[in-house]
Amino acid sequence: SDNVFWRSLCDLHSAGCIVGTIALACSLFAYAQGNILHQEEGRELFGLVIITIWMSLCRSSAKSPLGGVRLIAAIVVALFPFVSWLYIYVNKEMRASWPMHCKTVI
Repeated sequence: SDNVFWRSLCDLHSAGCIVGTIALACSLFAYAQGNILHQEEGRELFGLVIITIWMSLCRSSAKSPLGGVRLIAAIVVALFPFVSWLYIYVNKEMRASWPMHCKTVI
């Protein structure tokens, strides 16, 4: 939008997410054992990636001629965690690889 305050806040938030993503990814890839999605930090990393993509898609979508396409892409990014969780939950082979603390949650 045209508001300088919100645009600056969006830029600051995006920069913080990018710095956090890089720091978390370096730490995770250096110390992770096995599947990174079994680690709490791995799930946090993918959350930061989703937030960063969301912010970059929504930042300038109002004036862009591709605003509708960016909006649809932002909605897909927002729904991705729910769809992937549903797929993993329904797929018995993937559920077998879960750690024990994840199998007893639901």
